[in-house]
Amino acid sequence: MFNAELTNLLAPVVADLGLECLGVEYSPSQGNGLVRVYIDAPGRAVTVDDCEAVSRQISATLDVNDPIPGRYTLEVSSPGLDRPLYTPEQFAQFAGHVVKVEVNLAIAGRRRFNGPIRGVDGNTIVLDQDGVAVSIAADNIHKAKLVPQYDEPAGKPGKHKHAKKNSK
Repeated sequence: MFNAELTNLLAPVVADLGLECLGVEYSPSQGNGLVRVYIDAPGRAVTVDDCEAVSRQISATLDVNDPIPGRYTLEVSSPGLDRPLYTPEQFAQFAGHVVKVEVNLAIAGRRRFNGPIRGVDGNTIVLDQDGVAVSIAADNIHKAKLVPQYDEPAGKPGKHKHAKKNSK
């Protein structure tokens, strides 16, 4: 839950810079924790300047509000090809794409799922796991990332896209 509180604190700061806060991850550790903030720039790629600007503003916000005990390292990053997904809206945006999901509480004896996103129903994410629909409550998701598919036609190296289920 602490990640959601950090996201609620930091998302408006990122939005004020014209960017989107996709999510925040906090990993406590003895001596030095880690705060990782994923940002996106609608309609364009995230730049180093974007990350620096967000880092400065977030640092100031964290200093004033002091929500994190002890020392920590702040990282600001673009989501990359294996983009993490945090909200039902983000899952809906990538419906049809393959995702890896790890849940907090096992579903039918499983804690890890890997398959295309069939859709989103409220706060429930529906995946296709080996041809079977699996419904996962968003609150039960520990970690989720898109699985990039690297289709490299002969003579065209370097083309990357996310795996997407064929819709028929």
